[in-house]
Parts: sequence; C-alpha cells; structure tokens
Amino acid sequence: MFVISKRFNGEYKFIFASRKGHTIFTSINCKHKSDCELMIAAIRENLELFAFTRIKSTGGKYYFRLSKEGLVLANSRKYSTELRLSKGIDEITKYVSSAEILDFSENEMVFPEATLVSG
Repeated sequence: MFVISKRFNGEYKFIFASRKGHTIFTSINCKHKSDCELMIAAIRENLELFAFTRIKSTGGKYYFRLSKEGLVLANSRKYSTELRLSKGIDEITKYVSSAEILDFSENEMVFPEATLVSG
C-alpha cells in the first residue's frame, strides 16, 4: 500500500509498504499533497518507465533508488543482502498496480493516546 503523510516541516511524503507492513521505499519531500498523488499514479500506471538503481552502502547494506529520467523520486529501506533487496523490488512489481492509497496527511493524531482501562 501507499501511505501519504506530512513531515514535521510541513512537506509531504509517501511510502510504499509491503503486505506485512514493512516500508519498502520512501519518497522525496513534496511541497504539495497533489505532487505525491501524481507520483503514486505514475508509479502505479507506468512502473516500466522507472529505474531501480541498486546500491551497496559503505556499511555493507543494500538499497535502491527509484528514479525516472534521472530524477530520484524515492529511496528504499536498507537490506542486509542482495536477495532481500531483490525481493523488495519484486514485491513492488507484483503489487504496485493494485496497491491501495492511505492518506494520513491531514490527521494530526493518527494514533490518539490510549486511555488506561482498570479492571
């Protein structure tokens, strides 16, 4: 699923999460929520136009950058192995076109404080 949210600086971002709820990639900052929505639509409808650049960090972790025409639009989470990185990309290609979109950008408190229940 895609999840749109607002950063503390007032800009917007979105993540793509796996079926298990793990973040696979996080977008760049966007000034407007509509920018996130446009990028999500483009990714869902035309994933073949995007490039996955695989990178190994100096710390030995693997990640990818999602880009279009040389512009980096998102960075993945860090993976411990190349195989896990490949599985993350496979999850995107398999489910991105049917992924739902959740918008938490307007919610000040997505998870309000729980009240203690005595009993």
